[in-house]
Amino acid sequence: MQYKDYGELKTLLLVDDDTDDQELFKLALAELNHPVKCLTAGNGQEALDNLCTHAYLPDLIFLDLNMPLMNGIVFLERIKDIDHLKDIPVIIYSTSDEPREISTARSMGAVDYITKPARFDELCKLLQIVLAGGTASLH
Repeated sequence: MQYKDYGELKTLLLVDDDTDDQELFKLALAELNHPVKCLTAGNGQEALDNLCTHAYLPDLIFLDLNMPLMNGIVFLERIKDIDHLKDIPVIIYSTSDEPREISTARSMGAVDYITKPARFDELCKLLQIVLAGGTASLH
């Protein structure tokens, strides 16, 4: 699946409890000089609260799996049950590369599953692929 199917990306939401990962993600986006806004939430509950109150509606969600309060799988399950959120594409963005988690996420509607890269240049390349409308998954 290509993300271009969803139109031009203007706003991304990164749901991740690791503030260092949030900062690296934003720095990588800035490196690319792509006109996209990146919003963040520290866990699934915070993201869901903001999305349900229409505080913002992103074009694409990057979602970590292991977070406090509400993990990524529960968040994914919840947004797929909400009419105005169910069609927002979700990319799982996790340190885990467990086949069971990848399979579960995809069966629940995630459009891609990306293991967090170890190096900054790899993150930049990955985001460049996604922003160009491609799939970045190696799974």
